[in-house]
Amino acid sequence: MGRKVTLATCSLNQWALDFEGNLHRILQSIEIAKAKGARYRLGPELEICGYGCSDHFFEPDTILHSFQVLAELLESHITRDIICDVGMPVLHKNVRYNCRVIFLNKKILLIRPKMVMANAGNYRELRWFTPWNKSRVIEDHFLPRTIQKITGQDTVPFGDAVLATKDTCLGSEICEELWAPNSPHIDMGLDGVEIFTNGSGSHHELRKAHLRVDLVKSTTTKNGGIYLLCNLRGCDSDRLYFDGCSMISINGDIVAQGAQFSLENVEVLTATLDLEDVRSYRAHTSSRCISASRNPPFHRVHVDFSLSSFDDVYTLTSEPIQWKYHNPAEEISLGPACWLWDYLRRSKQGGFLLPLSGGVDSSAVACIVYSMCRLVCQAVDAGNEEVLHDMRQIVGDAFYVPRTPQDLCSRLLTTCYMATENSSYETKERARTLSEQIGSHHLTPCIDAAVKAVIGIFTMVTGKVPQFRVHGGSGQENLALQNIQARIRMVIAYLFAQLSLWTRGMPGSLLVLGSANVDESLRGYLTKYDCSSADINPIGGISKTDLRGFIQYCMDSFQLTALTSILSAPPTAELEPLTDGQVSQTDEDDMGMTYDELSVFGKLRKVVKTGPYSMFCKLLLMWREISPRQVGEKVKHFFRMYSINRHKMTTLTPAYHAESYSPDDNRFDLRPFLYNAAWTWQFRCIDEQVSHLEDCKKGALCEEVD
Repeated sequence: MGRKVTLATCSLNQWALDFEGNLHRILQSIEIAKAKGARYRLGPELEICGYGCSDHFFEPDTILHSFQVLAELLESHITRDIICDVGMPVLHKNVRYNCRVIFLNKKILLIRPKMVMANAGNYRELRWFTPWNKSRVIEDHFLPRTIQKITGQDTVPFGDAVLATKDTCLGSEICEELWAPNSPHIDMGLDGVEIFTNGSGSHHELRKAHLRVDLVKSTTTKNGGIYLLCNLRGCDSDRLYFDGCSMISINGDIVAQGAQFSLENVEVLTATLDLEDVRSYRAHTSSRCISASRNPPFHRVHVDFSLSSFDDVYTLTSEPIQWKYHNPAEEISLGPACWLWDYLRRSKQGGFLLPLSGGVDSSAVACIVYSMCRLVCQAVDAGNEEVLHDMRQIVGDAFYVPRTPQDLCSRLLTTCYMATENSSYETKERARTLSEQIGSHHLTPCIDAAVKAVIGIFTMVTGKVPQFRVHGGSGQENLALQNIQARIRMVIAYLFAQLSLWTRGMPGSLLVLGSANVDESLRGYLTKYDCSSADINPIGGISKTDLRGFIQYCMDSFQLTALTSILSAPPTAELEPLTDGQVSQTDEDDMGMTYDELSVFGKLRKVVKTGPYSMFCKLLLMWREISPRQVGEKVKHFFRMYSINRHKMTTLTPAYHAESYSPDDNRFDLRPFLYNAAWTWQFRCIDEQVSHLEDCKKGALCEEVD
C-alpha cells in the first residue's frame, strides 16, 4: 500500500561546546533510529553545539565548529538512507539564526530558521539570534566551501518551507513555536503537511510536563496529523535541567513517550503510523477543509525519497498509550538527582560535601544525593557502560562496582554536622542517623574554637564584647553573633571539601552543596556567605512545602525512618543560645511569616506580577479569615524584608531551577538590589485602602444598629 511510515525522535544529553561528544551522541541516535526501521530522525534544538552556549554564540568559532560537525555527519555512512534533521546556529547574510538543517544522502534539503524566539524567564534567545520574519519565503544560502565539497551544492534553500517526499509532506517547528498562539503548524497543516516535527530545548519545572503533552495532543486533535516532539535531556551547562519527555502523537493520541528523567545519554523513540489515518481524520472535518481550501501554500522542497515502503500491508502500527506523569515529590527525587550526576561527572570532581544540620532542607539535599546513587546503581545493574565508566572515574577506581546505593553514597557523599554550643543534641542525632541510613561518610567537628577566635579578634581590636539578646545584647549584636557562626561554617565546609578525600587516601576534591530553599532566598532569610554559599544547590528552586512532601516520599519509598523526626521538628537555624538545653529559636518566628505564606507571596510577586498594592488587593480575597489591616501588615512586612535582602540574590549559589517564582538574579528574576525599603507611596496606597475598608465596615455596622 505504501502509506505506513516509521519515524524517530530522540532525547540527547548534550553539553554546550562539547562538539566531539555531541557528534558521538547524534551519530549514536541515528544508528539506533535506523536499526529500529526509521527513515526520518529528529534531533533536539541546537544539538550540534549545545543549547547553553550563551554568549559563545557571538563567536564565529561556534558556527565554524558546528559546520565541521555537520560535515562529519554528512560524510558518515551512518546517515545514509535516512532523512536527518539536526539543530545548529547558521549565519545567513550576516544575520545569526537558530536553525534546523535537514539532509539526506550528503545533500542538504533545507535550512529552516526559527521564527518565534523564546525570550522570557530563563531564555534570552533574542540576545543571540534573530527570528526569521519572512513567512513562506525562501532564499538561497551559500554554503561554506568545506560543505560544498561534500554535497556538491553551492546554495541550498533557506527559509520557511516544507519538505515533500514521494509519499507525504513534512514541516518543521522549533521549540517556542509550538507555544505561540499563531504556531506555524496551523497553516502548515491546512496546506497538507501531514508530519510536524519540533526540535526543542525545554527545561524542567515542577508540574510542567502536562503543558507540553496537552499542547501536542491539542495540535493533532484540532488539525489532525503526526507530531514528533524531541527534547534535550540533562544539565548542558548551567542551572537548567532539560527533561526529555520526547513524544509522538497522531490525531490527538500519544503513541510514544520518552522518559522525563534518566541517566541514559541517548534515548530514541520510534512509531510506525498510517498516513491514511491522518487523511481520513482531516477530510472528515468540513470546517477544516473549508479553511484549508483558502490557505496560501508553502514552498515545497521536493525530495526523491519515500518514508514508506510499498509492501506494508502486514506492518503493525503503534497504538495509543496513556501518558504517565510523575508527582512533584517524584520529580524532586529524580530531576535534581540527574542534574547533580551530570554536574559531578562533567566537573571531574570526587563527590559532594554537604553541611548536614538535621533539618528538612539539608536532609532533602542528602536524600537527593542518595536518590542519585540509587539511579546510578540501577543504571549499572542494567548494563549502562557509560554510567559505570563515569562512576569509576569519579571514585578513582577502575574496578569498582557498587554493592548498594549506600556503598556508593559512602564514596560520593561526605556529610558534616558542624556543632556549636547553640546546637542541640536532637539535631546532631538526626543528622547522624540519616547519615547512617543513606551511607554517607559523616563528620562531626565542633567549631566553637573558631567562633571564639574570630570574636576574640574583634574584641582585641575594639575592646567590645558582643552579647546575644538573651544575655542583654542588642539586636545588632545578636545578628552579628549568629552570622559569624554561619560564615565560619562556610569556611570550614570548603576546607573539608578540599582535603577530606586526601585524609582518606582518595584522589580529588568535593563539590560543596548548598541547601537554601526558594522561599528562604525570596525572603532573604539566610546569611550572606554562609553555608548557603556553595558550589551548587539542588533545592534552591524548590519551596519548603514541596520539600516537606519530598521528605515524606523518601520516608515511604526509600525506607529512611530517620526522616520521621526531622519532618516533625520545627525548622530552626540553631544560631542563638539554647533555653534549658532546648531550641528556642524557630525559622517562622524569625521571619515573621510562615513558609506557606512565603510561597503565596512568591507566586503573586513573580508569576502574577504584582507589586505591593496589587498583592494586597488579591490577598484580601484569598485571606478573608483575617482583617484587611492584618493582610496589609503581612504584605508590607514581606516587601520590606524582600527589598532589604534582595542584594543577597546577587551572590546566590547556582541552583537547580524548579519553580516558577524563583528569585534567581542571574537570569530568571531580574530586579534591582538597592531598593527604597520604605515603599512610601505603595504602602500609603495600602494604608488608605485599609482605612477605607474599615470605614465602610463601621458604616455598615452603624446602619445595622439603627
